[in-house]
Amino acid sequence: MLLEANRLAVTGALLTFVFVSFVLLGTVWTFEMQNLLTETSAVQTILNTLLSGMILLVSIVVSINSIVLSHDMSSVSNQEDRVEGASSFRRELSELSRPDENPSDPTSFLRVMSRTIRERAQRLDDDGLDADGTEEIRTYASSVAEMADKLGAVENTDGAEFAVLWKGMEFRYGAQMEQSRTLRSVHKSAGTDRLKDQLDHLTDALELFAIGKEYFKTLYYTQEVSKLSQTLLVITLPAILINASMILAINAQILPDVWVLGVPPLQLFVAAAFTVSLAPYVVLTAYMLRLSAVARLTSSAGIFSLN
Repeated sequence: MLLEANRLAVTGALLTFVFVSFVLLGTVWTFEMQNLLTETSAVQTILNTLLSGMILLVSIVVSINSIVLSHDMSSVSNQEDRVEGASSFRRELSELSRPDENPSDPTSFLRVMSRTIRERAQRLDDDGLDADGTEEIRTYASSVAEMADKLGAVENTDGAEFAVLWKGMEFRYGAQMEQSRTLRSVHKSAGTDRLKDQLDHLTDALELFAIGKEYFKTLYYTQEVSKLSQTLLVITLPAILINASMILAINAQILPDVWVLGVPPLQLFVAAAFTVSLAPYVVLTAYMLRLSAVARLTSSAGIFSLN
């Protein structure tokens, strides 16, 4: 839920949690808020630190965004190579697609690759093998077909584009490719040439899926980092203005004196000040939580893994 939900909704939920936590903390742990605000500089010091951090945070994120987007700002020859590569990959997908399928989006791509991988796994021929070899091939084919069925079950997926992308990332093609190559090396006896070709075709389908998954992941990273920068810039400016205003209000001793739902005004003032000041950091947390999860999962699903 935390990964699949809209990032703005997650940000709002986290900010609500921060605000309520501050209010509850002040209720459970009673202390003289007036003295804290008027006789000490603790609140002002913290708000000043958060203000400096917000300005630095925006600079860092914008720099990261520039690095990501610089991939799209290249020479004509590089752009030509990228377009030719994408066109070549699209043609390979067209050979696997049915006339009514258009695998240019994650959902259609997963359906096409799911059907292709399942069909090629089910065609594995175990004729000419001994009992152990036959059982090994059948177990492998059944395992791949079952994983392919789960891969193509996108109609049961909630969470819009990311949920579909996440389902593709859960497919651990690396282990299946390695096992396919292992089976091909083990069964080198005469009369298994057909099995070798079928294993090669299955490996080709898995490789094609891996290429497509990495390409969609790259598109997702670019889109998500752009959204992060845009959201952060929109939220940070009001947060800076409100933070600075609250620092000036505390310094000038212009503090609220209106009770809301029985909660002391200064307690709400401090809770609101810290919540607004933490908003840019919460936005960064909401986006980076999902980006880091995608990076971790995709790094463990490939041919090479640290696990």
